[in-house]
Parts: sequence; structure tokens; C-alpha cells
Amino acid sequence: MAEKTLNPFEIVQQQIRSACDKLGAEEAVYELLKQPLRTLEVNFPVKMDDGSIRVFTGYRAQHNDALGPAKGGIRFHPGVNFDEVKALSTWMTFKCGVVGVPYGGGKGGITVDPSELSPGELERLSRAYIIAISPVIGEKKDIPAPDVGTNPQIMSWMTDEYSRMRGENVPGIITGKPVAFGGSLARNEATGYGVALMMREAAKKNGLDMKDLRVVVQGFGNVGSFAAMYAEELGAKVVAISDFSCCLVDENGIDVKALREYAAKNKNKFITGFGNGTQELHREAVFGVECDIFSPCALENAITSQNVNQIKARIIVEGANGPTTPEANKVLNEKGLFVVPDILANAGGVTVSYFEWVQNLMNHYWPFDEVQEKQEQLMVKAFNEIISLSEEYNVDMRTAAYMISIKKVADAMKLRGWY
Repeated sequence: MAEKTLNPFEIVQQQIRSACDKLGAEEAVYELLKQPLRTLEVNFPVKMDDGSIRVFTGYRAQHNDALGPAKGGIRFHPGVNFDEVKALSTWMTFKCGVVGVPYGGGKGGITVDPSELSPGELERLSRAYIIAISPVIGEKKDIPAPDVGTNPQIMSWMTDEYSRMRGENVPGIITGKPVAFGGSLARNEATGYGVALMMREAAKKNGLDMKDLRVVVQGFGNVGSFAAMYAEELGAKVVAISDFSCCLVDENGIDVKALREYAAKNKNKFITGFGNGTQELHREAVFGVECDIFSPCALENAITSQNVNQIKARIIVEGANGPTTPEANKVLNEKGLFVVPDILANAGGVTVSYFEWVQNLMNHYWPFDEVQEKQEQLMVKAFNEIISLSEEYNVDMRTAAYMISIKKVADAMKLRGWY
């Protein structure tokens, strides 16, 4: 049966509706949260290497700023569209609320395949985009960060361009920068590290030990690669990993660090051809590999009604944003799988982005271990709060996570007099 909807914005609105109903929140709360406070669409020219001019379309959405300035990544991907950006900004609001960082949700993107651009074209695109959205961002208004298709170098170009416009150095305008340019130690690892921490906490809650568990990771970008690496460091066997090119399987455990080094050397960063005793299958085969923990760490709508019954795991830890459709989520709940939702599981990125922003504003920087320790404290606390609420209301963790976050935002909106 086909999905009723794969529109991420409609999915997040359903999630908000469900949590508001469970909370018994006033209708005004849902009305305020179902749409972003403000959105921007920009069309801007970029000079290509051959001298031609190409016009690109970009977006920025700010979902809610009741708890603090908007915060969220910038995505360069051919599939970027307005509904996706609005959905991602909405998820960011609740992600920030779940871990208790004083931000609202923001998100941006450009409809582009960055792999088709030369380094010079990519730099000019990045600078042109930040100029185009500059009227709505600021270090105390909306702070972007990297996302799919962007990286610390792109964040450096954008920070430099914004600082030029302001006539002063403004490191706090963007997070996810290189450490040499005001970035935080442990930021690059943060999202994947948080996913692995949530694997550990979920295992513990279910009476399991990570050292006895088999993990499967779908997606091997920044999030998936670090999630797999840290899961391995926590003692688990990573028995399957996939990316766009293939799925690698090894029942004895894949050497994740060796695979990270191999992928880093490839021009396209793909994992195909790794060898080292792994079996190479079609990328979709990852859903059928028997394991204890399955972690989708690629794009939204990965787990659908078409493949959910293939998953042979006890625990799902969502490293990607919106990786499970509502129809698939119902199946997971009916089957009794323990699901750590995206707005908690991948909140490590925004948590350490917040730490980077604080360090930028103070001009004082913390060591690597201190950053990871602070991240662990916030995420484990949030995990335990969600567990308690899910047991109190007899709801799944996803609903409980939304309930906690919506209540925080609703209280702030009430105090501000928004309803």
C-alpha cells in the first residue's frame, strides 16, 4: 500500500496535532505551531566558471522564536523545496526544546547538486546565498549551520561574507565552522556521537549491553559514519552500513574506522569497493539485515510502509531528520519496537552548535572532552525525561518528546502574550 503522504511538512503537522491532543493544549497552540512564523524565498545570480550566469533558488524558514533565536542548518541538495525547509525548521524547534537549548527552529537550503559545481562556483554560490538571506539572519536572530551538502568550509565562506557586510568579525552568525575559524571542538562529531549515546541509553533501558549488540546504520555521511564509529567504540558490532552506492554486510563486524578512511579517500566518498571481508549488496538490502539496533542516518522518509516489515531489529535510533513516515511509525509501534525519535536522537548537532555559539559570544573555548561531557549530560537528561513522560501518559517516545517540547514552547508563548 502506498504512503498517504511523503510530504515532510504534512508529516510534522500530524505529529504536532497528535502531541497537542495528548497534552490537552489550547487550539491556539497548534495554530501557532503548525506554520513557521516567517519564511523567505530568494532567487539570486551566480557567475559560473564559463562566464555564464545561473539563477539559483534558495529558502530560509524560521519556525518559532519564543524560546530564543532561530537555529538550523543550510542544505544544498537537488531535492530542496519550500515544504521540506518548513518541515525541517519545525523539527528544529522541537529538537531544541527537547534538549533544553534556548533556541527556536530555523532551516535553509538551495535547490542544487553541489557535486556539479567547481570549488569556485560553490564558493560564489555560498556567498551569494548568505547575502540574499542576510536581512533575516543575525547572531541573536537566526544562526545557520551546516546540513546535507554543506560543510565547515562553506560555513567559513558564509561567515566571512556576512562579516564583510557588517564591517566587523561576527563569528557567532554561523556554527559548524572549522576549529581554526571559531568552531567548537567536538562539533563535527556531535550528531553521530549523540546517536551512539542514544543507542547506549536505549539498550540500557531495555536491559541490554552494547557489547552484546549488532548495529545496522543506513547512511554513511557525517552523521552515520560517526554514529557507527562511536557505536563500535561502545562495544557494539556494526554488521551493516549503507550509502547511496551499496550496502556492506559483515556478521563479524565492519571495521568502521578503516571504512571511514577508505570513504574519505574516494572522490565521491562512497563505500563501494571497500572489501575487507564485507559482502556488497544493493543499498536497499540494509533494511533486511538482522540486528539489535537499526539507525537510519540518511534523509527523510527512509522507513516507509514498503520496507518497515523488512526491519529485523529491537530498537530504532533515528539519526536522520524525519526518517520514518507516519504509516511506518504505526507499524513499529504495533510491533513493539523501541524507537528513539529524531528530535532527540540527532539533537547532538544543535546541542554542540549551541555550545559553539556560546563560546563565540564569550570568545572563550572549551576542550574536546568537556564539550562531549556537556553534550552527554544534556542528552541523557532529555532521554530520561522523555521516558518518564512516555510512561506517565502511556505514549510512545516520539509523542512524549513532542509533548515535552511543545509544552516548553507553549509556556513561553503564553508568557509572551501570543495567545
